[in-house]
Amino acid sequence: MANQDKEKPISIIIGHILNILLLIVSILIIIGVYYIVQIKVFQNDYSNLFGYTFFEVATGSMSNTIEIGDVVVVEITKEVNKNEIIVYKDGDNFVTHRLVEKDGDKLVAKGDANNSEDKPITENQILGRVIYVVPKLGIWRKILLSPEVIGLILTFLFLLGLVFHFTSKTEEKDDE
Repeated sequence: MANQDKEKPISIIIGHILNILLLIVSILIIIGVYYIVQIKVFQNDYSNLFGYTFFEVATGSMSNTIEIGDVVVVEITKEVNKNEIIVYKDGDNFVTHRLVEKDGDKLVAKGDANNSEDKPITENQILGRVIYVVPKLGIWRKILLSPEVIGLILTFLFLLGLVFHFTSKTEEKDDE
């Protein structure tokens, strides 16, 4: 009887942990679907999530500040100041560089690791300012979103759910 009393709180805790994990995974799936719909279905250049978007950095032009594989969180705004890291559109590409000169309509950016400034841009090309850098998230995204890892995670969660379900059923029968 004492052993059963110890198992019930553990089962309750495991149940709460599984519910929290399910909630987190559900939120991430909803954000992912929203992102894909904006990019693939609506053909947008970027996804606008409540005035913010994010990009994975592909080059080392901002090395020592932002590295390849980092993800930058960008506040979508045209109001940027000198020395802020901005994201702007250059042709089909988005560029993440520091704003080094702002003189009326003339804006000049430069990568921290670059020797030369970028060609001047206009305010219309600016997407926004970087407000946060998540180091190496792009690398983890590629690893975690590989089919093998997703399959392993889903299998683990399914098996854990089965074990928890059958453990609960066994405890209910023992209580009768």
